[in-house]
Amino acid sequence: MNRKKIVALAAGLLLAVQTAIVPGVQAAPTGDIQIILDGQSLQSDASPYIVQGSNVTMVPLRVISEGLGAQVNWSGSSGTVTITAQNKNISMENGAQSATVNGKSVRLDASARMTSGRVMVPLRFVGEELGLKVDWQASERVITLSSGKEGVSTGGNTSAGSSGSISDTSASSNQDRVSTDQGAIDDEQAVVTSPSTSTSEEGSSSSQANVVQVKASTSMRGAWISTINGDWPSSAARSSSDKQKQEFTKMLDDLQGMGINAVFVQVRASGDALYPSSLVPWSKYLTNTQGKNPGYDPLKFMISESHKRGMEFHAWFNPFRANSTGTTSGLAANHVANQHPDWIVKNGSQLYINPGIPAARQHVIAAIMEVVNGYDIDGVHLDDYFYPYSGTFDDDATFRAYNANKISNKGDWRRDNVNSFVRDLGKSIHGSKSKVQFGISPFGVWRNKSQDLTGSDTKAGVTAYDTTFADVRTWINKEWIDYVAPQIYWSIGFPAAGYDKLVAWWSNEVKNTDVKLYIGHSPYKIGTPEKGWQTAQELIKQLELNENYKQVRGDIYFSAQHLRKNPYGLIQLLQNYYQM
Repeated sequence: MNRKKIVALAAGLLLAVQTAIVPGVQAAPTGDIQIILDGQSLQSDASPYIVQGSNVTMVPLRVISEGLGAQVNWSGSSGTVTITAQNKNISMENGAQSATVNGKSVRLDASARMTSGRVMVPLRFVGEELGLKVDWQASERVITLSSGKEGVSTGGNTSAGSSGSISDTSASSNQDRVSTDQGAIDDEQAVVTSPSTSTSEEGSSSSQANVVQVKASTSMRGAWISTINGDWPSSAARSSSDKQKQEFTKMLDDLQGMGINAVFVQVRASGDALYPSSLVPWSKYLTNTQGKNPGYDPLKFMISESHKRGMEFHAWFNPFRANSTGTTSGLAANHVANQHPDWIVKNGSQLYINPGIPAARQHVIAAIMEVVNGYDIDGVHLDDYFYPYSGTFDDDATFRAYNANKISNKGDWRRDNVNSFVRDLGKSIHGSKSKVQFGISPFGVWRNKSQDLTGSDTKAGVTAYDTTFADVRTWINKEWIDYVAPQIYWSIGFPAAGYDKLVAWWSNEVKNTDVKLYIGHSPYKIGTPEKGWQTAQELIKQLELNENYKQVRGDIYFSAQHLRKNPYGLIQLLQNYYQM
């Protein structure tokens, strides 16, 4: 493995999967640990910690973006993380005492595990298997990683964490990252004193003329409700329409009681549907079997119950994820992967609908328009599932076959594909029902300033523009969308991607347009070791900071289950803030 790839890989190993994963085995963090690679200090968006009794250092794992030299996949169903780099394939199962390296079993001093919703792996084992020398200096709490080539700069390319979900992926992430969902949607304890609000003119607390207090009664206060990540329905409620209805109405009551006035429900997670469709099969999350009729129309029921309470209902779609596993096993006969296998690209442990094929894009639009035309929804919501955050996406043949504009650069061609999709979908929605809002929740960093002088002052290892090929700036400038809800899942002052810097940047992007700005927040991080999230007050400080930006029209929280868990008294804090 060459030096550049080792550097990037080691940085990637310190970052978290942006996906909303149900928390598993907990291991207490022991304080800040510094990690140095070839003389350069590496930043992590979640604190490494030592497993008590074993002296094994655990670090968060995140999806590694294209070009980092390795591919990391997390399978929630099997609880297995797989790392592939050059000629090494490492597989670790959550809680198992051994790993598999190129097919051979290797005993572990500490297993991979879930900690506060994050996938954590033993650094020494992974690092050494991938060719790094790992040295732990206990007295100084410093881990030194060496590739054998000291003095070569890492270039500061450490990821801020994502969809997800990305981000986590957040994914998402995003936005099921969130997310999991890579996106909307992602996963992931001393009070951190927030710095003063942004020093930009818009953000300065002294610029009272620019401060607009948005009334809590009129602002967007949304919650993402993920089907794929366990917000609703619970596993116990599958195959029982009565239990599903009871759970959903109870969830709405709980959310409304803490100030939420809108829900963003994942109605299409993997090329499927939570409603009767002539185009796609029923979701397996309703009955445990894809294609099986649950005996009622969940979407109609959810819309009705939301509107009864005066709450908006936004239908949330994963646009191009075909399946959350890499096979067609268990998919219904009318699933897109079975009907149009030529549209499908396998990426790691997932199947994607190829955005480069015009007919495939039109299929996704038709599936969304089926809901727009058939239901009384308040909005169509997309997460960040365009092109994947990591791995190899094999679309060379598509690039040659569907390139009418003769675009020479594949990245530009991919962005053009996504732009065409967003533009055409927006036209379809507004042409059918002008009052239906169309919004998208991209990864929280558009581009770093190091990549584009007009980008944000951040050091994210992945970006919306370069990784998922989401040209969000164009969507805003051309007003193809009604709102944008970036997933800003980091704390105020976070070094690699500060919440304060990103809110200021996004506010400037929507200025002088009719595009509303909603901020995607991460209550799932409260109580985790990540810097700044040791109390629920961090989220309240973010809401208070938002008040300094007239462009911020509201907030959306990932996700409903994490709000309802009431971490560190969050519910009472929200009730006080929203004057409930």
